[in-house]
Amino acid sequence: MAVKDSVTEAQIKEAAKKLFFREGRFKATTQEIADAAGVNRTLVNYYFRSRDQLFDQVLKDARDSVDSRMNKSMETAKSFREKLELFIDFFLEQSFNYPYLDLYMLSRINDDVDKQNEIISNLKKTERLKHFLKDIEDEMKKGTIETMPPVQFFFNLMSLLTYPMIMQSLFKKILNYSDKQYRQLMMERRELILKILLRKG
Repeated sequence: MAVKDSVTEAQIKEAAKKLFFREGRFKATTQEIADAAGVNRTLVNYYFRSRDQLFDQVLKDARDSVDSRMNKSMETAKSFREKLELFIDFFLEQSFNYPYLDLYMLSRINDDVDKQNEIISNLKKTERLKHFLKDIEDEMKKGTIETMPPVQFFFNLMSLLTYPMIMQSLFKKILNYSDKQYRQLMMERRELILKILLRKG
């Protein structure tokens, strides 16, 4: 058997990521992944042993990439507003690039206890949320945002962001919007969310 080639491996992973998380084809077969990557099906099994292992690997890579970039950017933000803007921008970017990623995670949490424990464990390891909640509390003390339990502010933020993105496939059909039009709508919503959450800012 030939020595594994990192370029071919990355090619297969990118094709799988597109099928799974951009097109929502969670049940894509090994053959369909191979076709999308332009390789022989045996190579997919050679590099990843099984479709499920490939699925888990591309999920981890997608989450790690977003988390790494978000952490670096959040660290450079000087004000709470900048952090909020960066958070919204990264969330929208991820949702447009991989519109089915969060839906997949939710389905795995509901259907697979082992995967649920793994995802929750990984989320608990990050300190970003704790720091963000502390920043929210500090801003409330400054009077720049309405006083409430910090987690409620976070829930408001996520609620304003997630529903239009999770439902984007349906909304685009109902509204007869193109991908470009819906993206523009969400970028306009970005400013609306900031106005809603930073009433005193």
